Amino acid sequence: MNVRQIDSKDTHQIRNLVLRPGLPVETCYFDGDDDEMTFHLGAFIDDKLASVASFYFNNSEKFTNEYQFQLRGMATLEKHRGKGLSRSLLETAFPIILRNHVNLLWCNARTESVGFYEKVGFNIEGDEFNIEGVGKHYLMKKVI
Repeated sequence: MNVRQIDSKDTHQIRNLVLRPGLPVETCYFDGDDDEMTFHLGAFIDDKLASVASFYFNNSEKFTNEYQFQLRGMATLEKHRGKGLSRSLLETAFPIILRNHVNLLWCNARTESVGFYEKVGFNIEGDEFNIEGVGKHYLMKKVI
């Protein structure tokens, strides 16, 4: 397995299969995907993309840090779950975020994924909420 930077368009198919099954692939283009400070990482197994994550220079009003990155669209193909791919994506992202003089990463984590995020050092901030058409989430943050 190896992790490398990818283009935003490379994330869409896995986002669609994992996060938005049954919806048009166009729903997997997120605002900010092509912003200058946004970066996307992919984990590859045998040169095939198996997991993706996107990182946006974007502040949540819930936090006071002047600069923040948001994690969105982390998704791993079902047959590759449990192999540490998402953890590897995050471990690759942390130094990139720090090089940009940012030490806060936040996300809206699906409720069923909270355990994973807690294992990699994220903390829940606030109550569970629903994102229409997507499902229940928690706001989570990690200070790097």
